[in-house]
Amino acid sequence: MASLDSAEPQAVFRDDAGTLAVVLAGSWSADRAPRVEELAHEIGERIAKVSRATLDLSAVVRLDTLGAYVLSRLKTQRAEAGGAIEFVSQKPEHTVLLAEVDVHDCSVVPTVRHFGIVNVLVNIGKAVVRFGRDMVGGAMFLGEVVVGSLGVVLGPRKFRGPSLVNQIELIAFNGAPIIMLISFLVGCIVAQQGIFQLQQFGATVFVVNLTGILILRELSVLLTSIMIAGRSGSAFTAEIGSMKMREEIDALRVMGLDPIEVLVVPRILALIISLPILTFISAMAGLTGAGLVAWLYGGIGMDTFLARLQSVITWKHFAVGLIKAPFMAFVIGLIASIEGLAVKGSAESLGRQVTASVVKSIFMVIVVDGLFAMFFASIEF
Repeated sequence: MASLDSAEPQAVFRDDAGTLAVVLAGSWSADRAPRVEELAHEIGERIAKVSRATLDLSAVVRLDTLGAYVLSRLKTQRAEAGGAIEFVSQKPEHTVLLAEVDVHDCSVVPTVRHFGIVNVLVNIGKAVVRFGRDMVGGAMFLGEVVVGSLGVVLGPRKFRGPSLVNQIELIAFNGAPIIMLISFLVGCIVAQQGIFQLQQFGATVFVVNLTGILILRELSVLLTSIMIAGRSGSAFTAEIGSMKMREEIDALRVMGLDPIEVLVVPRILALIISLPILTFISAMAGLTGAGLVAWLYGGIGMDTFLARLQSVITWKHFAVGLIKAPFMAFVIGLIASIEGLAVKGSAESLGRQVTASVVKSIFMVIVVDGLFAMFFASIEF
């Protein structure tokens, strides 16, 4: 004798006072999918000829998600055609499952393609809304960081000294070689292009002015900030995001620790300390590359290069880059921490937030540099 669970799905039709009554029996489950679909098609053809039908599931011995989906789809299709189907069952689990897989719309809605300018305006509007939300969220997080920093200042025992030292090592010590190399190469390229253009006017010696001012005021701090945003900023986001995914940040809160004080403040402080140091190293490497190219390519001796550099460069040029560095470091650390804490529970979310962290940090670094450029120009510094 076959078990009830292995019974073939069945459908018995009868006319009940003008209403088509369909009694279902057997196993309406995934292992009987071909037969279930066949019966559903037959039921659909029968009920299309009447305005009202009743499906009795009381004799169904097994109903899983597939069977419930097929029946719910049948009901939805009939409702769209102007008819009605009522499910009847003495088993409450059938009603619950049918409600869970209720199909609201089984037809594929074609994508509406609007005129190009409309799409452009919609995208601009969405971008403005996202930007506004990011600004509000950033301001709120900035307040949390300030409160966390005050908590560390008022309670020095909360300060994570080893974490700060470790982050400075990772940012400054480990990042110095690549920043020196890139700054050296950029200094060489700027000097070579400057010499190539200036020698047409017999003003090759002015390449010292060009490279000295450009590297000290702009290139050193910009290159360093962009490198740190891509290297350390992304690492901060990945580290904090991984902790968020593994619920380690929630564990910190359960233990009575503030994640801002434990994770964010040491990292931002390490960035503020490290970036001016790396900016100085970058400036020296860039000037070294420029001096080497000026000597080999432009025929300007090193003593001449250094003497003119000393006469042209003032402490203001040197200070501008160092003044910008802590502000850019703060912006990078703030954005990296915000994006890290915004990570959800998936690896896709982690990758998306790391990418957003790098892009936003580089964008804001350039914005901050432009604001400082206008500020220093207005005060003639």
